[in-house]
Amino acid sequence: MNQYETVFILTPVLSEVQMKEAVDKFKGILEAEGAEIINEENWGLKKLAYPIQKKSTGFYQLVEFKADPKVIDKLELNFRRDERIIRFLTFKMDKYAAEYAAKRRSVKSSKKED
Repeated sequence: MNQYETVFILTPVLSEVQMKEAVDKFKGILEAEGAEIINEENWGLKKLAYPIQKKSTGFYQLVEFKADPKVIDKLELNFRRDERIIRFLTFKMDKYAAEYAAKRRSVKSSKKED
């Protein structure tokens, strides 16, 4: 199993409930395919670098997971079919990126405890 990280941008016209529903849909797809979700972060509403589909903001979401490579095709196909997704990017993390992500998570968790 490889470690992956995917970031996707949801359209800003969604309500909080609709956004949560969309994120749960994609997490459900991963879990149904046997992927292990390591980390999930909601980065919130952010300004886009350039307008996409006449929108200048979007809800950013990060999901870090371990899965077989065949799972990525199914996940990205569902990203393309869902009109709530503006953009997405999935990449395979090498050992250095995985170590950095683990360090980043531990720093975030220690800041929350303070």
